[in-house]
Amino acid sequence: MEAAALKYDFRSDTVTRPGAAMRAAMASAEVGDDVFGDDPTIKQLEARMAETIGKEAAVFVPSGTQSNLIALMTHCERGDEYIVGQQAHCYRWEAGGAAVLGSIQPQPLENAANGTIPLAHIEAAIKPDDPHFARTRLLALENTIGGKILPSDYVQAATTLAKRHGLACHLDGARLFNAAVALGVPAATLAQPFDTVSVCLSKGLGAPVGSVLVGSKAAIARARRLRKMLGGGMRQAGILAAAGIYALEHNVERLAQDHANARALAQGLAKLPGLTVAQPDTNIVFVDIEPSIGPAFAAHLAQHGIGVVSMYGSTRQRWVTHLDVDANAVDYALSIASQLLAR
Repeated sequence: MEAAALKYDFRSDTVTRPGAAMRAAMASAEVGDDVFGDDPTIKQLEARMAETIGKEAAVFVPSGTQSNLIALMTHCERGDEYIVGQQAHCYRWEAGGAAVLGSIQPQPLENAANGTIPLAHIEAAIKPDDPHFARTRLLALENTIGGKILPSDYVQAATTLAKRHGLACHLDGARLFNAAVALGVPAATLAQPFDTVSVCLSKGLGAPVGSVLVGSKAAIARARRLRKMLGGGMRQAGILAAAGIYALEHNVERLAQDHANARALAQGLAKLPGLTVAQPDTNIVFVDIEPSIGPAFAAHLAQHGIGVVSMYGSTRQRWVTHLDVDANAVDYALSIASQLLAR
């Protein structure tokens, strides 16, 4: 049987679509040429994000991948090195851009089960100032990482360690607001130890396009030049920035609904035979599946219009909750899953 038309899409929170109110805000946005610094809506978004994250300045960019790359190139020169987790998005999932386009050497370290990088491993990886080695310049962390929230005391210890060795610190905060809402703290509190932070608008916040990189005035001035170099300078992009402003005004606190739906999904799947489910911190649920039923389970979901990401020969799935999959979607998915597995 072929896959049915997609009914509920749990593949990622990047699949969210702008609703009518967000589209109206986009349609009415005042625009100008942003490369000339003339787009008032982009300026408004950048100022708002900088204030929200607690940094001096911000720059709007087309994607989170470009935002991270700009940050790495802001802190590192050719031949420099950044320390990063093996599972970090800016190492594993961004096509090697730091090495290819920035000539920056990654020093990947194994992530612990909770997403952290052991402090002793970070310290051991920092190179001495010796011409034989790449110069270690940056520690890059991610929060959330795989939906897991980094412990705040760990973040403080890791960034303190990095700064003691003269390193800058960058946070891939694509889902930073998920962490902030789950912990009940301001996003600025989680961002405070970092020199730069990348925040995505097009995941759980529901905007169609864009990320914002925040940091000091000097860092963002350099980042703006790099954005132009990397082809990220847009013109009348206030239409897109208006969606980001709307998202910040309306779609932050509602992330708690996504987290509740993820918990309900995880609890329901965990009751089914053949599945081992990690309880989520935020909106991402990982499910390990007995190899003998993996392909059949993936096909069964697809036949009933449920989109998930299947990995490792269908022995692991990732389900992501977001504003386009509500509690009814979770109930439907659980009923479809139980049709196959309960028998």
